[in-house]
Amino acid sequence: MTAKQLSRVEAMPEDMPEDETERERPRLPLPLPSNVIALQSTDRREKLRIVEALLFAAAEPLAEAAIARHFVEGEDVRALLEELQGSYAARGVNLVRVAGKWAFRTADDLSFLLEKQAVEQRRLSRAALETLAIIAYHQPVTRAEIEEIRGVSTSKGTIDVLLETGWIKLRGRRRAPGRPVTYGTTAQFLQHFGFDSIQDLPGLNELKGAGLLDSNLPPGFTMPNPDDAPHLRDDEEPLEDDFLGDEPLGQGDEDKGGDEPT
Repeated sequence: MTAKQLSRVEAMPEDMPEDETERERPRLPLPLPSNVIALQSTDRREKLRIVEALLFAAAEPLAEAAIARHFVEGEDVRALLEELQGSYAARGVNLVRVAGKWAFRTADDLSFLLEKQAVEQRRLSRAALETLAIIAYHQPVTRAEIEEIRGVSTSKGTIDVLLETGWIKLRGRRRAPGRPVTYGTTAQFLQHFGFDSIQDLPGLNELKGAGLLDSNLPPGFTMPNPDDAPHLRDDEEPLEDDFLGDEPLGQGDEDKGGDEPT
């Protein structure tokens, strides 16, 4: 090595402090690629595990308030549920919201795998299904009003079957001659059919697409806006304390023993 080259090598350390200064400067973190997920903090993972355990152990859907009791006041339980819902979105079990509460349910596209394991339920008659649909869309509604919409009389047995399933309930009495009982749907109805609220019932276009409504409907035909608000309407009054479930005979309330044309 020549003296000139040696002098250059010896001179290099004098330039090093500047390079070292560059390396010592704090570097801003680079954004993560779209296919990389940031790891959660240990504390948040533990909170998600608690929510997951509560939902799995629950015998029925849980309200957010019930879950919040297991955390300190002010914890954003809704954010935890939504994050857990997202992590289960592509799995065989999904976290869903039904009737305003949260529960794990089998993914819809895998329901066919459980058909053999499902308990066979008693099929409702066509009269019961029609009556249930009318109550759901027109509530609060009386038996006479159900018969007017169906065009046939409705036996008390049909309504009794729906009451036994827990899908409908006695709301109150109509402020009208005979004071007939009014009916409405329950939270069990929403849970069974997978609705978060009564407003999730199929609309006009959905019913047409499913072939449940004639495409040639009369002009001006509209669907009612379902409302299952628990408070009584202005034209309703409370049931008596000693009410045992038998309607008083009033307009359209006679027990005709079956569904017959009105």
